[in-house]
Amino acid sequence: MSTCATASLELSEPLSATAATATTWLLVEQTGPWGAKALTESHLGAPLGRALDAACEGTGVRVALIRRPGRHADSLPDARREVIVAHTVPGRSWVRRASVADPAELLALDFGGLGAGDHQGFGAEHVGGPLALVCTNGRRDRCCALLGRPLAADLAAAGHSEVWEVTHLGGHRFSPTMLVLPYGYAYGRLTPESAKEVLAATAAGHMVPEWSRGCSGWDRPGQAAEHAVRELTGETRVDVLTAAQRPDGEGRWLVTVRHADGRGWEAEVTQGASEPPRPESCGKAAARPARMDVTALRQL
Repeated sequence: MSTCATASLELSEPLSATAATATTWLLVEQTGPWGAKALTESHLGAPLGRALDAACEGTGVRVALIRRPGRHADSLPDARREVIVAHTVPGRSWVRRASVADPAELLALDFGGLGAGDHQGFGAEHVGGPLALVCTNGRRDRCCALLGRPLAADLAAAGHSEVWEVTHLGGHRFSPTMLVLPYGYAYGRLTPESAKEVLAATAAGHMVPEWSRGCSGWDRPGQAAEHAVRELTGETRVDVLTAAQRPDGEGRWLVTVRHADGRGWEAEVTQGASEPPRPESCGKAAARPARMDVTALRQL
């Protein structure tokens, strides 16, 4: 039986501008099994999962569960668990982390402030190399289990970066998918070799356009425009491009991309529908996922 990832690859569906959008990620360690809706179908507990999801609404914060790669016995969580908060807007990114005895403590955070880039002194600054978060939630989509779990295990065994499994990064059909912190770029269709290349580049302050789905700190029109500028210029350094978008009619945007050296570009971005129809997730009916196309790019 064909999978959603196989169908997407066979159709040469572009990776660009498909990253989940979040100015800030709230990542909560939760051991044990995850259901399809992990926030409410795990040992975190449905009431707390719903409360965290509600607290994030409209703030730019996206909450997800994480766990270490490997076997996941159906056991109660440890006394304390890791929490990672990461702001991913280019030029202003940071990663903070702490351990908490009760994740309900997180409800006291100012989620609006976190989404705007104020870490409020939460925990301590992350010290070390990139953090690799590989989507492995097989209950949500089997591609994430079949393709994501082996990748997470391989990266963890290599020992070059800190690796976590994560519940949901969107875009199952691009599995295996990985979010890399501190810069917030999402990647898809990775192999162990290309994933290690991405992590090495991240450690050096670069991103890798070939497998990039976009930076989660931008909305999808901004992701598309940034990618177009990177393809045009060959620029791979993170934190040197900024994007500002404005509507230009129904399903259209003008996005201004600025380089730290003073150069600028204006991109015309149009939302279209992918053809022919394909399943966005295994077991779902074929659909026409939205796509972002740069129809014009001019230097300012």
